Amino acid sequence: MLTKKKIEEEVLVQMEKMFPEAHCELNHENPFELTIAVLLSAQCTDVLVNKVTKDLFQKYKTPEDYLAVPLEELENDIRRIGLYRNKAKNIKKLSQALIEEYGGVIPRERDELVKLAGVGRKTANVVISVAFGTPAIAVDTHVERVSKRLGICKWKDSVLEVENTLMRKIPKHLWSDTHHRFIFFGRYHCKAQSPQCEICPLLHLCREGKKRLKGGKDEKN
Repeated sequence: MLTKKKIEEEVLVQMEKMFPEAHCELNHENPFELTIAVLLSAQCTDVLVNKVTKDLFQKYKTPEDYLAVPLEELENDIRRIGLYRNKAKNIKKLSQALIEEYGGVIPRERDELVKLAGVGRKTANVVISVAFGTPAIAVDTHVERVSKRLGICKWKDSVLEVENTLMRKIPKHLWSDTHHRFIFFGRYHCKAQSPQCEICPLLHLCREGKKRLKGGKDEKN
């Protein structure tokens, strides 16, 4: 596995050069909209979520707005999103909880966020990082894939183990920026099926990249 020093000296430096403006690509104007957008993004692309929320966020501004319509209407508004029925139910439950327990305001603490329907640790980490500026590393499929391909984490590591390893090996003040750069690196460069190994500045650190260029296959995507 890559050492903390090697990660700081090479991985973080190269990713910053490649994606200096990496950021959350989910369109939103406040913490509530961000939470809804991240909830919708599970097993769905940010591009599609942004298309759906363009109209959704015009229609629904507050938790009360989501509760004011029948479930079927909300389902229809997000039906282009994968798992839309379950997500619609969670949005309603989340909205109800916000009104009853948090004064209609998204909580700033991870432990409180994960109590909301449809909000797991990844979603909570995105919200506290992007909306509230709290250092956090949200591990999605891109972050997990990149971390394992580069040998920062082990292939067998769980999502939580990946998060803990990254937090241990990366300086805290860089957690949020690194999270976005890992996502951009995985989304636009080190893709699941067609990684750009031949032009990757981190190829010398990547066992899987070397294996691919020699004609072998990746152990996992």
